[in-house]
Amino acid sequence: MKIKNLHYFSGVTITLFIGLHLFNHLCSIQGINQHIEVMSIFRSFYRNTIVESLLLLAVIIQIISGLNLAFTKRKVSVSKFEKLQIWSGLYLAFFLIIHVSAVLTGRFCLHLDTNFYFGAAGINTYPFNLFFIPYYSLAILSFFGHIAAIHYKKMQNNLLGLSPSKQSKGILGIGILITLMIFYGFTNHFKGVQIPEEYNVLIGK
Repeated sequence: MKIKNLHYFSGVTITLFIGLHLFNHLCSIQGINQHIEVMSIFRSFYRNTIVESLLLLAVIIQIISGLNLAFTKRKVSVSKFEKLQIWSGLYLAFFLIIHVSAVLTGRFCLHLDTNFYFGAAGINTYPFNLFFIPYYSLAILSFFGHIAAIHYKKMQNNLLGLSPSKQSKGILGIGILITLMIFYGFTNHFKGVQIPEEYNVLIGK
């Protein structure tokens, strides 16, 4: 199978999971308990040996194939959306390596429940939030940026009077809005979150 095909199928798999993941994070706007409750429902579907193995395989394939395609295309990319596709893909590869490794370490080495508090610890603790806020923000924006770039490349027709370029910019706008909403929820409406003691290991306490 060609690298492009592998990248496509692994990308679709990961996109479906990330879509559920972002929806779960948006539930934090309704409170921490709501976030954890929805995560528990989603985990009943994806937290098993078969699905987790397929997701991990998809991540590995996506990273390797994405890096290969990025370094192949970087010299011939001209438009802003082509460059956006490459740079957003590179950041997503970096993020997936770090994030997946961190979650697996948290689960199997630190024996933590990698729930809301696992992600919120760094976001709500100074000075760690100086790193984690842009780190997570760029991940979400890169995800939507990658989708926007692919949409621009594949879309041939106007939709609701909007050109493919404007449609893609709209996708980026949605990404920015969702990013702000997620941080609104993960910071308890910008009031800050009290992190349970067992998660202090993540912030050096």
